[in-house]
Amino acid sequence: MQKPKHLSILLLLLLFVGSSNIYAQDPPAKGTVTLPAKIDTTTLSRTDTLTTKEISITSVVDTVRTDTVKPEKAPLLTDVVEYYGEDYVYIDRKNGKVYMYNEAFVIYEDLRIDAGLIILDYNKNEVYARGIDSTGGVYSQAPIFVQGPNKVEPDSLRFNFDTEKAIVYNSKTRDQDIWTIAEVTKKENDSVYYLKNVKFTTSENIDDPEYYFYTRKAKFVPGKKVVTGLTNMYIADVPTPIGLPFAFFPLTEDRTSGFLLPTIGENNNRGFFFQNGGYYFAINDYVDLTLVGDYYTNGSYGIRGDSDYSLRYKFRGNVSVRYENLINSERGFPDFSQSSLYNIRWSHSQDQKANPSSRFSASVNLGSSRYLQQSINQTNNASQLVNTLSSSVSYSKTFETEPQVDFTLAATHSQNTNTEAVTMSLPNFNASVSRIFPFAPKTGSKKGIIENINLQYNVVGENRIQTTDSLFFKSEMFDDAQMGARHSIPIGTNFKVLNYLSVSAGANYEEVWVGKTISRSYDQMLNNGNGGVVQDTISGFDAYRTYGFSSGVGTTVYGMFTFGNEKKIQAIRHVMRPTISYSISPGFDQFYDDYIIPSADPQINDEVVSYSRFENTLYGAPSNAYSSGMSFSLSNSLEAKVRDKDTTALEPKKVILLNNLNFSSGYSFSRDSLNLDPINFTGGIPIVKKLDLNFNGALDPYALDNNNNRIDQFNIDNGGSLFRLTRANISFNYSFSSKDFEGTDEEDDEFDSDTFRNGGRPDDLFGDTTPIGEQLEVKRDNTDDRERSWYNYDVPWNVRLAYTITYNNAQRQSEISSHSLMFSSGIELSPRWSMSISSGYDFKNKGVTLTQLRFERDLESWYTWFSWTPIGARNTSWNFFIGIRGNILSDIKYDKRREADRRL
Repeated sequence: MQKPKHLSILLLLLLFVGSSNIYAQDPPAKGTVTLPAKIDTTTLSRTDTLTTKEISITSVVDTVRTDTVKPEKAPLLTDVVEYYGEDYVYIDRKNGKVYMYNEAFVIYEDLRIDAGLIILDYNKNEVYARGIDSTGGVYSQAPIFVQGPNKVEPDSLRFNFDTEKAIVYNSKTRDQDIWTIAEVTKKENDSVYYLKNVKFTTSENIDDPEYYFYTRKAKFVPGKKVVTGLTNMYIADVPTPIGLPFAFFPLTEDRTSGFLLPTIGENNNRGFFFQNGGYYFAINDYVDLTLVGDYYTNGSYGIRGDSDYSLRYKFRGNVSVRYENLINSERGFPDFSQSSLYNIRWSHSQDQKANPSSRFSASVNLGSSRYLQQSINQTNNASQLVNTLSSSVSYSKTFETEPQVDFTLAATHSQNTNTEAVTMSLPNFNASVSRIFPFAPKTGSKKGIIENINLQYNVVGENRIQTTDSLFFKSEMFDDAQMGARHSIPIGTNFKVLNYLSVSAGANYEEVWVGKTISRSYDQMLNNGNGGVVQDTISGFDAYRTYGFSSGVGTTVYGMFTFGNEKKIQAIRHVMRPTISYSISPGFDQFYDDYIIPSADPQINDEVVSYSRFENTLYGAPSNAYSSGMSFSLSNSLEAKVRDKDTTALEPKKVILLNNLNFSSGYSFSRDSLNLDPINFTGGIPIVKKLDLNFNGALDPYALDNNNNRIDQFNIDNGGSLFRLTRANISFNYSFSSKDFEGTDEEDDEFDSDTFRNGGRPDDLFGDTTPIGEQLEVKRDNTDDRERSWYNYDVPWNVRLAYTITYNNAQRQSEISSHSLMFSSGIELSPRWSMSISSGYDFKNKGVTLTQLRFERDLESWYTWFSWTPIGARNTSWNFFIGIRGNILSDIKYDKRREADRRL
């Protein structure tokens, strides 16, 4: 019978001892070292003095025949054997043992044992390994047993090469996030271990874990699972009443299907609940599915399905469908109500390298208008303030031809959660042909008015549906659908005049197609003989065409004021960019019809009403009024050269004094009155680093009559000022932190990209924006790579401010329509304690805005946080959570919260 391959180590040693001229005495007493008396080095191949040996055997010939039956040959070694002892390698031929002392190891194939002392017993086919007891009583160089992917760190061990079984004492092994600390471990084979008096923990301090689960016996399958008997939880070595008759710890590194334990709690309006319990389906490496649900004792329930999919280098996405049936109070009570909510989300993104010429993407968020405000599993404050849901699914394709053609097919959705109005474009089509220069030279740059002539073609088609939340997904939503297309061909050119003036000129041709038009007439018999207007919808193709002309001229003017290099302000540069443009288009009254409303009084002429059959169509009716007008704008910027405080700097610093002070207005030649448009202005003034004061407004040159209507008289001629300030806005955003006082230029840009998707702000001014189920995962996995201490010598902090004030005076109301200051701040009291607050004040309504306080505590292996909203959009609410970090034991947690009153 052939021996197991691990026995080859012992056979090798036996052959080596038998063929070598080595005389060895008995093993030395503990604490002493005795080396072999005589060594024949002709039979050894060594890389160090009697420490490391690499041995291989090709054949063994016995010249003395004692039996005519050939014995079965011992198996040859299949790999190199390495063994090592820093102080000595002692071979006891008499007792059949080999001793390796200090930093010793044995390696064969996938088996490696490191220890202070290793003893090979080739009579019993066993290896024994333990640490070293130093003179100070310190136990060091404890064994490390590694076989394949399995690693065990015990105090001592015995391993049998025949049975491949082992006895391990005080072992410590880690599989994923869980440390397993066992007093006695019996290795049955490569895949099964039996343990006695075991501790399970995710703590990094395995010598003194802050918590652990203790069981007297367990079965351990590496990389798959741990099954235990009666299990009890200990915190700081103190047993707690938290225990289970048995426990199961999954250890698989791959995704596996399994149950998701629910959160148990109580709600004031709906009673006790089980929330977020369900099942996870690991379908394959590309797709998974999570089905979870909620149930309340008053009958309310919710069902949610989430699926993530991904194909590397191709695409990735997520689909989420949520439905909730909500019951308030109890049946028979006057405040009883029942409602249904749903929400559908889909995100899909394509890898940019998958197909550069075509791309498919999706971002869908649609559902009940009150979902974000009333959902039983949605408590983040920012989402409750969202009033718009939007979606877009699009496919785009680029044809690399000459000229290039771009094509896009999309479906869009927009929903106002306040008015419950829904607008869908299903589908819309866009195509364009890139700009063509028919007179451009084949080589060289384009020059002059002729060579720069260019044209382009664009087409937009759309089927627009306007409905309400109550009619969504019903046949009635298509009753008022409108279909149409718009073609446009812009033609233009540009050239230089006097080397400084840039002149542009162009024309635009448009053609609009519609599928429905209207017809109006007056019927005297309507309304009991009082008459009325009859409007009919005419189905069928119809079209109208429009055109217009435009031109413009612009330049850039530079002004420099120099004060000298010895001055602190060396120079100021003023840059102005004036532009003037003119546009003209005729009136298209051929697309207008009339109907007559007869007058009841013979002395009064009949009323002639003009209308266009293209009114209320997708792109509206063409204008029947002649239009001719001029517009102008002026852009200003101021920069200064300032001497740098750093004397080693070779160049002065550039400082922006005024950032884009813009003025724009227009004058109409075709209007009979009020020809001059209001003057709009925008600008920004840098105050300090990272703080810009932004402003905008409008100045009206015309006066108002007693009814606060604009009249064709300048305000200055009416006894007023040159202009009336009709509106104005001033705003700024400013953030600063403790880093700004440390002389560093680092900026805090750690904003969550999902914040906008969930309806929040990147500066967290409206609080945390992550839904409940995702919020716990984010907090649990939000670990710091830096080493944590118990005291902060410097206390990191940050503050963000957002201020805005708006003034309206269009009709002499002279009022502040909005005036508020929002802020958020965070401080790290210690490396394990942090708190933050977000709030604000509404100066217009004289009240504190939505306020949220957050406290977070890092408990090493645990994590806890508390969020409190004392002033909210509806009512006060709070959340408390404590749980174990990591994913393996994530179901061991406590979650308690008080939801805001959804009916308010």
